[in-house]
Amino acid sequence: MVADNSSKPKISFAATYASSAFSACFAELCTIPFDTAKVRLQLQRVAVVGGDVMALPKYRGMIGTVATVAREEGLFSLWRGIAAGLHRQCVYGGLRISLYEPIKSLYVGNDFVGDVPLYKKIAAGLTTGAFAITIANPTDLVKVRLQSEGRLPPGVPRRYSGALNAYSTIVRKEGVKALWTGYGANVTRNSVVNAAELASYDQVKQTLLKIPGFKDNVGTHLLSGMGAGFFAVCIGSPVDVIKSRMMGNSGAYRNTIDCFAKTLTNEGPMAFYKGFFAYYSRLGSWNVIMFLTFEQAKKFMRGLESN
Repeated sequence: MVADNSSKPKISFAATYASSAFSACFAELCTIPFDTAKVRLQLQRVAVVGGDVMALPKYRGMIGTVATVAREEGLFSLWRGIAAGLHRQCVYGGLRISLYEPIKSLYVGNDFVGDVPLYKKIAAGLTTGAFAITIANPTDLVKVRLQSEGRLPPGVPRRYSGALNAYSTIVRKEGVKALWTGYGANVTRNSVVNAAELASYDQVKQTLLKIPGFKDNVGTHLLSGMGAGFFAVCIGSPVDVIKSRMMGNSGAYRNTIDCFAKTLTNEGPMAFYKGFFAYYSRLGSWNVIMFLTFEQAKKFMRGLESN
């Protein structure tokens, strides 16, 4: 993928897509408990009991949220929405990563020689992120809705029995268009985060490989993945909060701008960084796992295609 040595034989688009989707799904499976905690923290609002007295929030911090969800709802509830999450990564993860190199090459031209400018890497990341989430938005919606449901009172049924039931229920009750609820916030969030992840991984890896002693190995991939996760969280947290709120309770907001304005007015600017540590625990570890797996998957596919 990014910053590959030119001496390495290229692999086909199909092999790149398969490597991307597999790596994204594996990272999703490993880190979704952090994502569930992040969604719960982001959807949690400041509650006023009376006057200026505020109720203590149910969820406090990433570890506390994970512990609370596991204690009240069972350990497996931390993986609620994993089916939709895997659906999402097969589509979104596969497309955004596998298309990055072809789109980057399109932007610089076939005859380009040298290091690709950072702004063109960012442009490629924005493009592939926006395209991929346009197709994958229904999977993201279902994942967030499944994750947002906490422990219900006795006798109160869940809205959805699973991912497939969620898709059909949303279409039946809200219409096909509802599958793209929160699309504005989601396309902004995913294009920005994708550009931050892929462009920073590309740039960090490229920079490290120019330093004596660094080689295209697991250590370099690890450091590059950590850098990608950090930049993605710092840049993407505000739009991720808006996306989660739009998808988790779309009836509370008229549109993305209304969600942003209400969140800012009612809770202040720091509300856009709610669940930041949980988000970094999730996205930082997700990037490390995904990029490490992806580099090894590419190596495996390269070996298959060269035989």
